[in-house]
Amino acid sequence: MDRHRIRNFCIIAHIDHGKSTLADRLLEYTGAVASREMQDQLLDDMELERARGITIKARAVSMPYRHQGTEYELNLIDTPGHVDFQYEVSRSLACCEGALLVVDAYQGVEAQTVANAYAALEHDLTIIPVVNKIDLKHARVEEVVEEMEHSLGIAPEEVIPVSAKAGIGIDRLLAAILDRIPPPEGDAAAPLQAMVFDSHYDAYRGAITYVRLRQGTLSRRDKIRYCGTNRTYEVLELGRFRPKQEACESLSSGQVGYIIGNIKSIADVHIGDTVVLANDQETPRLPGYQPPKRMVYCGLYPADGQDFAELRDALEKLSINDPSFEFAPETSDALGFGFRCGFLGLLHMEIVQQRLEQEADIDLVQTAPNVTYEITTRSGEVREIHRPQEVPDAGEIAEFRQPIVRVNFIVPTEYIGAIMKLCQERRGVTRGTEYLSTTRAMLTYDLPLAEVIYDLHDKLKSATRGYGTMDYELLGYEPADLVRMDVLVNGKRVDALSVICDRADAQRRGRAIVRKLKSEIDRHLFEVAVQAAIGSRVIARETVPAMRKNVTAKCYGGDITRKRKLWAKQREGKKRMKSIGKVDIPQKAFMAVLDTGRQSPDR
Repeated sequence: MDRHRIRNFCIIAHIDHGKSTLADRLLEYTGAVASREMQDQLLDDMELERARGITIKARAVSMPYRHQGTEYELNLIDTPGHVDFQYEVSRSLACCEGALLVVDAYQGVEAQTVANAYAALEHDLTIIPVVNKIDLKHARVEEVVEEMEHSLGIAPEEVIPVSAKAGIGIDRLLAAILDRIPPPEGDAAAPLQAMVFDSHYDAYRGAITYVRLRQGTLSRRDKIRYCGTNRTYEVLELGRFRPKQEACESLSSGQVGYIIGNIKSIADVHIGDTVVLANDQETPRLPGYQPPKRMVYCGLYPADGQDFAELRDALEKLSINDPSFEFAPETSDALGFGFRCGFLGLLHMEIVQQRLEQEADIDLVQTAPNVTYEITTRSGEVREIHRPQEVPDAGEIAEFRQPIVRVNFIVPTEYIGAIMKLCQERRGVTRGTEYLSTTRAMLTYDLPLAEVIYDLHDKLKSATRGYGTMDYELLGYEPADLVRMDVLVNGKRVDALSVICDRADAQRRGRAIVRKLKSEIDRHLFEVAVQAAIGSRVIARETVPAMRKNVTAKCYGGDITRKRKLWAKQREGKKRMKSIGKVDIPQKAFMAVLDTGRQSPDR
């Protein structure tokens, strides 16, 4: 295929603005999928994506399209909309020359719309603005176009109104893709240079690599080399996504496809690597991708200690498909052997856990997540802290720094006061307010990341009745008065329940945690003390009462001394049991430390 007849583009938008539905209509209109095979959200083929109704993995698809007697190849990448999967979006942008920026005709410009638009501009992509869902009764197309002009600097005449559900305006959109998006650069006769932008592991065929050819031509039976590992393989099969894998004899410059080369080890494929011909030692490596910044860490442990090896294999297979999370082995006194895993956000963490449980059939125990901190010790050493147990004694700490993010809230103007109050409670610093229209405004705040990831999104939706949206980016680390708060159960410190929090917030947070733990921990035959402590100072305590057995039920009448002897014997037994008894802590208790304690004290 001549590169001048190839168009590579992706669809970017906020959550639920219709990316996957628009991809369905493009597939249907170009004839890439037969009508009998058509189904809603065709590219969201993962079970978890269909169950949740969201896109988790970016999906590539190649569509043949005939326009005015000329055959074109349109390579589309459908991307996720949630901020946690921004790394998937960035990888997709690096493989394209253009992007369809989709905006809901009723909801208008949202926080992730702005973030994705700026990301596309950073990659020098041609943006085609699209207003979707124009068939809605409450659609406000003119106002939304005005918002796009005001917040993104997009000329109103460039905006294409469509309805992905009803199929309105799709022909005009396809014509704009051909006219506005430039063909890919690169000479098909030059030495092979291909970018690895994704991959997945097949139990029968090994690692399947997704590539975008920057230059050159790749044919079946060619010998190729992965520059990152310097390993050589023979191409057993290559092809395109239509949308299922369809084998072909060759791929040329500008095309997107997959390679199967009998790659048995999942460690041999790296996202962002460069593929060249085996005997080519001169072609330079492509710059690749910026490494993802993991912002949330938690421990994953098998509920059954025997499943440790299975969990490690499952994590390795998942990491080739999703390089944005990392893992390393660790041990816990309370939970045994497991792994410390890093994620881009809370939703990303939840998705990985569910994929492990569904795809590998492993029951997991997950510790409470925490963000990454920095500590400067008295000796001048700078340490990264991924879990509370790594925090040294207070006497060794010269400076404790926390990650700060800049958060953009887009809300209806009547909810500005509620958002300002929400941010002030979380120690936010205001950075500005911008009115997108007479009814919508964008508020910018700097907030500690720990205050953002846990429940800010939920509180935002509650405060704005579902109309508010948010997006954030990491600014860096700033000094703060932070402490490690330990949780003691029955006098023993449970390392998996320790948290890092602000000193001023510690007592309220400690009370909330022990109160929550008291309701989650089952009653035993002895009293269980649940305490929150900073160093050796206990700041909060609750007691789980013992289960009582009526040992005097068989006594009726007679001397009271007989009953006293039985009660004394029971007390001695409880005392002995308390010293040797073991307290079982349920999984829900490990998530109790997420309770920030902002409820009223009587709750």
